[in-house]
Amino acid sequence: MKRLTVGAAGVAAIAVALLAGGLLTSGAARASVTVIGGGLAEDCSKGALSGKVDARLEETCTKALEMEVLTSRDRAGTLVNRGVLKMRRLNWAGATKDFDEAVRVRPDMGEAYVNRGAVLIGQHHYAESLTDLNKGLQLGVEEPAKVYFNRALAYEGMDDEKSAYFDYQKAVELSPDWAAPKTELARFHVERKE
Repeated sequence: MKRLTVGAAGVAAIAVALLAGGLLTSGAARASVTVIGGGLAEDCSKGALSGKVDARLEETCTKALEMEVLTSRDRAGTLVNRGVLKMRRLNWAGATKDFDEAVRVRPDMGEAYVNRGAVLIGQHHYAESLTDLNKGLQLGVEEPAKVYFNRALAYEGMDDEKSAYFDYQKAVELSPDWAAPKTELARFHVERKE
């Protein structure tokens, strides 16, 4: 259990006592992009949203990128979705390449940054992930709770339990039915310091 002691002024002194099983028991959250209009790009979107790990879904995304005429938003979204599918298979380099290309095509697509940050978390490059995660929040994303969850994971990886705690709290506030941040928060014990 992580112990978080909060003083009267709200300044936290944090004593670390990790649960057996340690940090990052749940993986980083992935942010997919919804693509509609039929065709392979929509199938790719549905595959990314499904949570499945299937190389054939990546092939669908690749075919959409090669064969379909896509708007810049749908092209970037399809790259993000293919990157999400690669990330699920721990293909960090392939996922990063897709997210980088999505940023090149649509530098205003927050999901590309969020997922690039998730790759960095998966690679245990916690401090570096914060730049992309914060950029994703700044630009706006469809599911901001996932960004706060990922940022909390990054903060934990950096031994900043106070920031992690508050980001898990924000994730719960934004998505009260999502179990993952609640599970992570259960590891913290908050005590008020007189």
